[in-house]
Amino acid sequence: MSILQIPLFKTLDSAQTILLAGAGGGFDIYCGLPLYFALRAAGKQVHLANLSFATIYASTGRRIGPAVVEVTAKTEGPEQYFPEMYLAQWLASQDIYEPIYCIDRTGAKPTADAYQFLAERLQPDAVVLIDGGTDSLMRGDEPMLGTPQEDIASIAAVDALDVPTKLLLCLGFGVDTFHGVCHHYFLEAVADITRAGGFLGAWSLTPDMPEVALYQKAFDYAALKMPHQPSIVSGSILSSIEGRFGNFHSTPRTEGSQLYINPLMTLYWAFQLDAIARRNLYLDEIRETVSYQDLSRAIEMFRNRLPTEQPWVDLPM
Repeated sequence: MSILQIPLFKTLDSAQTILLAGAGGGFDIYCGLPLYFALRAAGKQVHLANLSFATIYASTGRRIGPAVVEVTAKTEGPEQYFPEMYLAQWLASQDIYEPIYCIDRTGAKPTADAYQFLAERLQPDAVVLIDGGTDSLMRGDEPMLGTPQEDIASIAAVDALDVPTKLLLCLGFGVDTFHGVCHHYFLEAVADITRAGGFLGAWSLTPDMPEVALYQKAFDYAALKMPHQPSIVSGSILSSIEGRFGNFHSTPRTEGSQLYINPLMTLYWAFQLDAIARRNLYLDEIRETVSYQDLSRAIEMFRNRLPTEQPWVDLPM
């Protein structure tokens, strides 16, 4: 049935080759797995990429382009932390032998060069960025931005591509409270983007979805391989999907903090990427940064020049 179909799926209907990439690094690509499996089931060719926190140059993965290392199930690398390597291994156990393109954690300019290389190599009709959390929608003057460096570098890179469809999806509303994000401003951003025509809808992941079961299995495999570095974001999202609520801790990493696991964490929020890019206040200031330190410094300098920051606002509910 196509009734009440959200605009995202209509937007992706015509795309045959899709690059699905983790925007914020770390485990963000895992947050895209439900969509990955759904798109594959729809007959799409889907490639995976992720801005990596691992020491990718210490692995046996092939360096195939600027700031890009190709990781497969046969890649060997730092065992303590390498979520992309373990994802490639788990996918191979499911008879999916696709490489994962790891992008080095660096400045915005090398990140843009990496995405340009991948766009020329893969020729995607659509590039879909995935954010585990929602801090990618912070425009720059909020009380805190969460962890903006990787998100803004990815947004700037994809914004510059000549690709027909460029999207950003968020999963895990509320998890960025752990990093001081005020979610009033995420909801305000959604309203702004809606008025600009860039909001493509939201929908929930539910326990009965086969794509969710695969997401859970991939997460469990990585958590087994990296017992001291399980993903707090995916752990929180999967806890919410299974019906956990409140101060529930799926990993000892969060012990001592107050969590608010809740059903809103199950929502995918979908946006046209250009609407997010145009709303951001400091995007142009970071485009030419070369190193991660340059990127962090550019954001800090922008924040220091602000006459004032927006006040914290509690959600009135």
